[in-house]
Amino acid sequence: MSAAKQQPRRRASFLRGLVSLVYILPLAFALFFLTLMIVYSQMHPPSTLMLGRWLTGQPVDRRWVALDDISPNLVAAVVTSEDARFCMHHGVDWVEMHAALDEDEEGGPSRGASTITMQTVKNLFLWNSRSFIRKGIEIPMALVLDRIWSKRRILETYLNIAEWGNGVFGAEAASRADFGKAAKELSPRESALLAAALPNPKLRDPRRPTRGYLRRAGTIARLSSPDADWLGCLAGK
Repeated sequence: MSAAKQQPRRRASFLRGLVSLVYILPLAFALFFLTLMIVYSQMHPPSTLMLGRWLTGQPVDRRWVALDDISPNLVAAVVTSEDARFCMHHGVDWVEMHAALDEDEEGGPSRGASTITMQTVKNLFLWNSRSFIRKGIEIPMALVLDRIWSKRRILETYLNIAEWGNGVFGAEAASRADFGKAAKELSPRESALLAAALPNPKLRDPRRPTRGYLRRAGTIARLSSPDADWLGCLAGK
């Protein structure tokens, strides 16, 4: 067969292989992350930031504790601050998402619509920089994680991998670094200060709070309650 006749066949074979990759790669990635979610549900998983620090020889302070060993004051403060509808949605809060999109279209101040489940997905599997690509991956993964894990497991994991300072991860390490006590001993005020730091943990120091920081912490303390009925989704083990 002449080279002229073989060229179209090679091109067709290449295109078929390319089309196959378009279908196979997303399925392979989906299977990989699904397997990782199942494995992580049975262990104390690290965040991608923690892995990055270990790989570059930087210190990591993370002391995993069960949700029962974290003060209910902190649990309520974090949920109030980060995702007040945590027990009501299925991984993605479409109400807040639509509100954020409406504000963006109207030129209003940008508001966060990332749920605790979405932040858990980002911390465990993805990267930190903001991008539509990351958000496009994060949303379906959050929906899947909410189906596989319980609300209790999601919140416990988030509270143990959230970054609370340079190299400080999780509620226990943060509580000991900032207040010199175990996370289960945190008062309502201390819990509110820690919760208020989460959006910018490297810029907001609970030990040296600014006026704005104190106002935010005061609002969180006023609105949160460890006895709130909506925290019923955390019942059980």
